[in-house]
Amino acid sequence: MKQLFGLLLLILLCHSVQSNAQKLPVKIGLNTSYDNDSLGFANGYDYIEENTRKLFYVPDSVFQKHLANLRKTKLPVNTTNVFLPNTIKLIGPDVNVKWTVGYVDTIFKRAQQAGVNIIVLGSSGSRRLPEGYSRNKAISEFVYIGRKMAEVAKKYKITIAMESLNRTEDNFITTLEFANELVNLINHPNFKLTADIYHMLMEYEPADVIIKAGKNLVHCHIAEREKRAAPGTYNENFLPYFQALKKINYKGRISLECRWDNMTQQAPSALAYLKTQLNQAYNIKP
Repeated sequence: MKQLFGLLLLILLCHSVQSNAQKLPVKIGLNTSYDNDSLGFANGYDYIEENTRKLFYVPDSVFQKHLANLRKTKLPVNTTNVFLPNTIKLIGPDVNVKWTVGYVDTIFKRAQQAGVNIIVLGSSGSRRLPEGYSRNKAISEFVYIGRKMAEVAKKYKITIAMESLNRTEDNFITTLEFANELVNLINHPNFKLTADIYHMLMEYEPADVIIKAGKNLVHCHIAEREKRAAPGTYNENFLPYFQALKKINYKGRISLECRWDNMTQQAPSALAYLKTQLNQAYNIKP
């Protein structure tokens, strides 16, 4: 009887410890092909962020194959990037609103079918400022087309999450601070922000910009500043940026959008490296 009582007590104690165990409120994913689903799953990642055009800007027969494959993955594929082709312009003399809205409608309809709910807007070739073009006019054009795309996104329950890029890739939206200003001007619930910590590091943008942009932030990307390497390669200190995420009570996704030397070998250590700093920032004892 005493042994039975002791066993029951042990079970209750273990259950209590498990119930009180803290978990990170953010999800960490891999920006990669869904072909790497098993690798990500085996190493404890939460999701995969795929290529929008690869999945959805394809003939219907190819899309149907992707759709069937996505339904079999162990990890959810609910976020994509690489959104617009260079032929679609959001600012400048070559903007075609009708063509842009038609493209976006097709992409978002398919994204909804696939279970994707966040699409990252980087697409530097679509938003580059033409030489000599008025910046104020570009802002006005971008806000106008942004609202048009957001209305389509609303129809399909998609959130557009725009990211800032660094000056080696873009000449218009190069800081999270300016990206946040544009999102505020667009002022639509389906047009929000991605904080790409790699690009912030490249622009020496301080972490407190994340706090200022907090109400618009729905997604994150990350890589080390040096060579856009996988986290832990050069021991980048992400802690100030993670502490800023904690201050805004961020509970979204963080995608590793980095260059891998060998993903199979680096994926476990990169995740462990991020979790160590995230646990510290979020005051979690694993």
